[in-house]
Amino acid sequence: MDQKEIKQFLVSFKNTDLEEVRFESDDLKIYFRKGEPEVIEPKVKAEEKKEITEEEIKVIPIKSPMVGTFFSSESNDHPPFVIEGNHVKPGQKIGIIEAMKIMKDVNSNLGGKIVKVFVKDRQPVEYGQELFLVDTEDVK
Repeated sequence: MDQKEIKQFLVSFKNTDLEEVRFESDDLKIYFRKGEPEVIEPKVKAEEKKEITEEEIKVIPIKSPMVGTFFSSESNDHPPFVIEGNHVKPGQKIGIIEAMKIMKDVNSNLGGKIVKVFVKDRQPVEYGQELFLVDTEDVK
């Protein structure tokens, strides 16, 4: 299946009532899932807006750079790149995402302590999905 055929498949999939599709052949695996509908909240007056606390500013998510399958380690017999409580540095490898047999490293874009891991090994992830929460105040 070439890129043009995949695009045609996506257009066809978009125009159906199906929520997800998996396709596997000897040399190709494809998984598509429609996202949750976006909820648009009505505009609020300036005085009703929630104040952002210092706690919210220092805890920042690391998000998925692409759609695919998340891997927390190099292989089944290796430990995870990071777990809750680990400290990370900018540029540090914290996971791998595989899509159509292409592996892409997920690197931390900031430094701090991993306070929450949202994904499990071999879990499908969406573009922009939060993978980790990092406390940027706790930098080593």
